[in-house]
Amino acid sequence: MMIGYDKPLYVLPFDHRATFSKNMFGWQEPLSADQTEQIAAAKQVIYDGFKAAVAGGIRKDRAGILVDEGYGAAILRDASNQGFITACPAEKSGRDEFDFEYGADFGRHVEEFNPTFCKVLVRYNPEGNAELNHRQAGRLKELSDYLHRTSRLYMFELLVPPEPAQLQRLGNDKKAYDLQLRPALMVQAIHELQDSGVEADVWKIEGIDRTEDCKTVVAAARRAGRDKVGCIVLGRGENDQKVREWLSTAAKVPGFIGFAVGRTTFWDALTSFRAGKISRAAAVDKIATSYRQWVDLFEKSR
Repeated sequence: MMIGYDKPLYVLPFDHRATFSKNMFGWQEPLSADQTEQIAAAKQVIYDGFKAAVAGGIRKDRAGILVDEGYGAAILRDASNQGFITACPAEKSGRDEFDFEYGADFGRHVEEFNPTFCKVLVRYNPEGNAELNHRQAGRLKELSDYLHRTSRLYMFELLVPPEPAQLQRLGNDKKAYDLQLRPALMVQAIHELQDSGVEADVWKIEGIDRTEDCKTVVAAARRAGRDKVGCIVLGRGENDQKVREWLSTAAKVPGFIGFAVGRTTFWDALTSFRAGKISRAAAVDKIATSYRQWVDLFEKSR
């Protein structure tokens, strides 16, 4: 079984669900049909920004979107028809434990939308709750087996949130955790998941501050003959400057093939548009410009 994806990959993710409805609109689930439509319309603005950026010169075979079926079904269909790289999430939104959005029926949803990548977001700290990690790994292996059996690509977003005891050791300093502890924990998590039969084609990785640590993460992703597996760096909703640092650090390391930067790309433009401060066309343009900047930065840093 050949796994891996090592071509350049620049993803604009807007598969946010719970955070989107709550933080952008101030709404709680369950949503009315009208509210659902408003969120879908907001996501269309982001998608139009993405399309404008590609029309403006970003290579189509490197440009991808990550959007959910619930609010983005029409977008996923259009993007597939236009030959864009697409990714669709399989996880329930906003949960600490990975579970399938559509339960045992996940395969039918993957087949209906046929995305380039099926994506999962997983919180997994190897020093955390062992039973929880074991349960998650079982479900993630089930998805892995299904995707590779059906010749589909697996995008794995690995979040390693700190355990209280880990933070305490570092004087409750989140930055110190990110710098000193998280890289080694990510490597350990990747090893454990691989050993559980979870075979990602692309690992979507929280930003890393040091080149050395980027290299060890790639080595973990590519160990034992997995030499085509790629890593992309995610934005984590961080400010512009931090995302720039993460992208330029990762870009220099072979094996980091791109990025997935969402909120930092679209949030300000969308909130300004919704507040009536800028036109829809201006919001689309701002999103396109922002996305293009990440691509330029990554390609120049390589």
